[in-house]
Amino acid sequence: LINRMDANLGSAELARRLRRLRERNRVPPVPIGVCIGKSKVTPIADATGDYVTSITRLVGLADYFTVNVSSPATPGLRALQDRDALSELLPAAIGAAAGAPVFLKLAPDFADQSIASVVDHAISLGVAGLIASNTTTGRDGLASDPGHEGGLSGAPLWPRARHCIQVVLDAAAGRVPVVGVGGIERPEQVSELLEAGCTAVQLYTALIYQGPGLPSRLNAAIA
Repeated sequence: LINRMDANLGSAELARRLRRLRERNRVPPVPIGVCIGKSKVTPIADATGDYVTSITRLVGLADYFTVNVSSPATPGLRALQDRDALSELLPAAIGAAAGAPVFLKLAPDFADQSIASVVDHAISLGVAGLIASNTTTGRDGLASDPGHEGGLSGAPLWPRARHCIQVVLDAAAGRVPVVGVGGIERPEQVSELLEAGCTAVQLYTALIYQGPGLPSRLNAAIA
């Protein structure tokens, strides 16, 4: 899939919906994570304030937060996957989270050395974990380039994501959990990532092609 949806809902609306679930005792018995990115209309210079506002609205409603600096659908967002930018953004986000774990979600379209440097810096700033990786702006693995802008996900992403995940695992060196994501659809892939050192995996595109029963089938196959 090629996704250029940008972010949706907005933190105020998401907070309203989560609060309503809690009031009705309908919160699912699993951790609720919220992925935060800056608004499309917010200048990069004001990005930190945007993240802090969103996280502050959702404190007490989410079990963990993901600081997303890697979506290619939001113009300029990947400029935040930079040591200097993260030096401002991550401490502010971690402070706003009031004790809830904060993860950092990375893009696969950077040089290995750059990714490793960001991983080491993010850990030094206090992130609770890392998520690798987001969609790619590349079009490797497609029979032809359809010419659409946006992030490529699904099976063609797997080789690039797998490499990025390994770079992140090596750089993290067991200091924080690493969540693997990108083109995962088969139990062999899940086992490979868990054996490589990932704490968990995430699924997105495969759920569209294989349906919501996929996590159960993957768990059963691995067991």
